[in-house]
Amino acid sequence: MTSTRAVEAPYLIFLGDAQNDIAAKTGAGIAQWRPGHCIGQHRLPACKVDIGLPEMMIAEAVAAGARTFVIGVVNAGGILPDTWLPAIAEALEQGLDVASGMHMRLADNPGLAALAERHGRRLIDLRVPEGPFTTGSGDKRAGKRLLTVGTDCAVGKKYTALALVDGMRARGMNATFRATGQTGILIDGTGIPMDAVKSDFVAGAAEALSPENHPDHWDVVEGQGSLLHPSYAGVTLGLLHGSQPDRFVVCHEPTRTTMLGVNTPIAAIEDIIRLTTELGALTNPAIRCVGISVNTMQLPENEARALLDALSARHGLPATDPVRFGVAPILEELTR
Repeated sequence: MTSTRAVEAPYLIFLGDAQNDIAAKTGAGIAQWRPGHCIGQHRLPACKVDIGLPEMMIAEAVAAGARTFVIGVVNAGGILPDTWLPAIAEALEQGLDVASGMHMRLADNPGLAALAERHGRRLIDLRVPEGPFTTGSGDKRAGKRLLTVGTDCAVGKKYTALALVDGMRARGMNATFRATGQTGILIDGTGIPMDAVKSDFVAGAAEALSPENHPDHWDVVEGQGSLLHPSYAGVTLGLLHGSQPDRFVVCHEPTRTTMLGVNTPIAAIEDIIRLTTELGALTNPAIRCVGISVNTMQLPENEARALLDALSARHGLPATDPVRFGVAPILEELTR
């Protein structure tokens, strides 16, 4: 699996010119789940996001002990904008490695590659799956697996998976987080960037990510995309078939009307439950939904709790916000 053990902490998180929280989800995720890895944040003047880390100039961060300039921003297509290049170049000149999860590789930029070589620094492209992977076999393997799925992109699949693993371990359960995206890989240290795997091998990569294990061991697999997103359903389906989940949790953001990046209406929770169950049964006929995870960050607490109660009653499943209210209701359903 792709490993970030070579990415040295502390990190200076680069937020570029991010315009909203979703664009800065990589930096925010690292700051929330691995605060000890972070020394500060660096923003361009047009940036409108603050992830709560100390504001630092690059030279200031180097003096404070930073080792790696981590690009904490995502955008459609994973493009490296020209407006970011001066800051990346300065980081290399100041003696920092640069780590990126963008589809556009740092090493493919001749200017950055030459600058990194000149200063003896590394360009670390996280979205390069190590492989090689085989095509999926569909063969049943020992161990238990839970997959987080979504009604859209960026609805909390990673946060839900991390919170579930923490909650399971607190109960004495043997559980492992399996990262499938660049942020999860930076948080956990290992994983496979599923959206960078060739389409024929996504299911096989998911099998490799969650291999045969002890019968009582849970792999909690971070989901990607949505089965009903017109842009990303391909990787979502391959991940579902390859991970062969015994259980799944549906993740949802209740204030959206359309999916990210397209004009398609956001998927209904009941449709995702039905489709995940039907399509997942190809490789695991025992698949079952055990809960609904709702990102209620945009709602006041009373509205959030009312919404969760309504969703639970409607679907006959526990509904919670894992970050705000914890994962106990889902774990109760999982272990019953």
